[in-house]
Amino acid sequence: MPSYKFRILIDTTSQEEIFRDILISTKADFETFYQAIMQAFNFRGDQLASFYVSNEQWDKGHEIVLMDMGVGNNLDSPSVMKETILEEIVSTDDQKFILVYDFLKMWCFLIELIEKSDDEPEIPTVALTMGLAPDEDSKDIDMGDEMNFGAPADLGNDIDDIFSEFGEDDDEMQSFENLDDLDI
Repeated sequence: MPSYKFRILIDTTSQEEIFRDILISTKADFETFYQAIMQAFNFRGDQLASFYVSNEQWDKGHEIVLMDMGVGNNLDSPSVMKETILEEIVSTDDQKFILVYDFLKMWCFLIELIEKSDDEPEIPTVALTMGLAPDEDSKDIDMGDEMNFGAPADLGNDIDDIFSEFGEDDDEMQSFENLDDLDI
């Protein structure tokens, strides 16, 4: 049975390249591959994660999730790691994947197929280690640009500013002359 050798590079702020080469059976599922990566980088593997099929530009394609979140069964639905075999997805000699681990801290692993072999390991094997893996807890929660909501809205200083859409003739607003007069 053949095997794949993947190079897994962890995306860090370090100037040093930190990667692992893992030899794994073509018949292995993505969950086994995920666990091998977590073990190779000394991560706990207790957070949600997803593989994404990628291309030369490292774009995210089809998603392969750790757990079935019950999103549906259509063509765009993500695959599940335990149910997806490597050889079913690997389509090129330099196949690329992105693994995102812990969606709050956003640990990203860039994965590239670097070799096919006729030797099949019984279990996934780390064939080469380069650099010291960062501590899993060393990264802060990534709030990203999507979380930047800008300055808070200026709601004014009194009820007249907040409810300026009501005209002076509106019966509903006639009794709201002073907030202290409200019976609450």
